[in-house]
Amino acid sequence: MLGGAAARQIEGELNPERWEAVTRLVQSGVAEGRWPEVAIETGAANGPAGTFSAGAHCERSVASGGPPIFLTASLTKPVVAMGILQLVEQGLLRLHDRVSDLIPEFGGAGRYPIEVRHLLTHTSGLPDLLPNDRVLRGRNAPLSEFLAELCECKPAFPAGRGVQYQSSGFILLAEILHRLTQADYRTCLAEAVFEPLKMRHTWLGLPLDRADAGERILTRLIPVVLPKEQVGHDGWNWNSDYWRRLGAPWGGLFSTTGDLGRLAQSLLNGGETATGTNLWSPATVAAATCNQLATMRDIPEADRRTRPWGLGWRLNWRDIATFGDLLGPRAYGHWGATGTLMWVDPDPGIYAVILTNRPWDESGPAILRLSNAIRAAWV
Repeated sequence: MLGGAAARQIEGELNPERWEAVTRLVQSGVAEGRWPEVAIETGAANGPAGTFSAGAHCERSVASGGPPIFLTASLTKPVVAMGILQLVEQGLLRLHDRVSDLIPEFGGAGRYPIEVRHLLTHTSGLPDLLPNDRVLRGRNAPLSEFLAELCECKPAFPAGRGVQYQSSGFILLAEILHRLTQADYRTCLAEAVFEPLKMRHTWLGLPLDRADAGERILTRLIPVVLPKEQVGHDGWNWNSDYWRRLGAPWGGLFSTTGDLGRLAQSLLNGGETATGTNLWSPATVAAATCNQLATMRDIPEADRRTRPWGLGWRLNWRDIATFGDLLGPRAYGHWGATGTLMWVDPDPGIYAVILTNRPWDESGPAILRLSNAIRAAWV
């Protein structure tokens, strides 16, 4: 059990019969083509209570001796956010710091007022993806070129005046990590988050060149069913070597249900790891997972009230069942375009991770039905 008095006591337990129904739902999803591959885990602050996977690639991965590895897409964003919050804890950064003070070339053309908190809450006015995103990917551009393009981008509205999902803002957050730590942001997150949490199967940018890792990873890597717009673009699509190595800070995280479960367990324990190390203070976890839009007076009232964001974490937008229909008002998490979902519900003290390889646009409703069944299994 994760240590100390910070560990939450869950209000129930995983009912065996209901969990068996969940596993049947997973298997029927594979058999009926809702997702070719799927892995799930649910648990509480003291560890996992139920894990399951199905699909031919998942079976081969397990047979090879390791858990299946999925491209988690936008689940990357809250992980990067938690790395940024470590810098806040260390006194190296404030959420109200202007991005242009940290990255001077970002200043000008409406970008000057943008603060770190705007990037974390999707209130910067920056675009989701850059207008020439496909051009950059098509020439296998490094992240430095994405950053240079973003430094010329005009925001759609003044910072703090609206909410617009912006993957591009996480390019800036990765650069802030780099400039304040003098380390590559991928290395920074590996050392500051993945290693302490023993997330041994998690990477931002797969180390495919390493003789000790590349072949072993590829054996367990689950390929994504590509959306139509990526079919035929073998040089830059989700399954390309380019994308797998890039480590995009907005969507390049590769991980497993068990590793993401360890992150969820730490959050439920107020930022504490299984060995008793505090990666984040309880105050940081509380700030990251509460409605940060509530005090932004220029955000439309309906957005502040019904579609809130934490710091990198999306809260439970109950009007559209963000994570499912049965979660509490304080639940938080994120989803990924590759067909992934992670949520934490702090009141009962439980979490769930659902990783599939069919894009969210096609599999989202089925994933949310599965999420409902997982939550209902806790009785």
